Amino acid sequence: MAFGQPKIEYKSNDQILTMRKAGLVLAEALDAAVAAAQAGTTTAELDRVFEAVLDKHGATSNFKGYYGFPATICASVNDQVVHGFPSDYVLADGDVLKIDGGAIIEGWHADSARTVIVGTAAPEDQRLSDITEEAMWRGIAALANARFVGEIGEAIDDFVSSRDGAPLGILEDYVGHGIGTEMHQAPDVLNYRSGHRGPRVKPGMCLAIEPMLVRGGIETRVLDDDWTVVTTDGSRASQWEHTVAVHLGGIWVLTAHDGGAAGLAPFGITPSPLQG
Repeated sequence: MAFGQPKIEYKSNDQILTMRKAGLVLAEALDAAVAAAQAGTTTAELDRVFEAVLDKHGATSNFKGYYGFPATICASVNDQVVHGFPSDYVLADGDVLKIDGGAIIEGWHADSARTVIVGTAAPEDQRLSDITEEAMWRGIAALANARFVGEIGEAIDDFVSSRDGAPLGILEDYVGHGIGTEMHQAPDVLNYRSGHRGPRVKPGMCLAIEPMLVRGGIETRVLDDDWTVVTTDGSRASQWEHTVAVHLGGIWVLTAHDGGAAGLAPFGITPSPLQG
């Protein structure tokens, strides 16, 4: 601790390269789980699909066993925002499913989440997911030129609040985070304007950027399982997340197959992969 603030862990290029290995395994595992997310499938089956990919690559889950969490993914449906348990719940047409997972390679972590709409999407649910995904990329793009971590949340907030149509809420109780030798580290990465600029962005910083948006109010509660977070008003939610590294050459999205090239292209930013 320094001046009462948690210490930020800065990574070497070699350590970032190991996190990239974890990120690529995670991207493949999420691909498999997303592909399996069909009507009639249980969320427990998605967990098994995800875990099989980790096992194939010799990776371990940073979710399973975390403070007693029972699975390798969080599977949160409809008004469940985050931290939902995979279960015998059978996915139905139109469900809004958030799949959040992680992987560890050689002690280094990656964390990523996607929203999947099962079958036929209601237009307002598709809009929710699309805006949340773009908000994530806006936050990542802001990081490329940011002086302070707080600029990520400012970019996300400005984008979400400027959208035409029904306003969407940005959750404030659940935010992004640093990541490295642990899944959750300093600093917090807010998804909204707070008036605090946060720590200075420096090479070696790795962040999980994960906006969570809702179609209604931002108030939430935790279910009796002590994990699953739901919206108080029952409105549907979306979550998108990537792990991003900052290094001397730029930024690199460690959990995207292309390093973030497609997601960052609309903002004129090219990711900078490190060479192993």
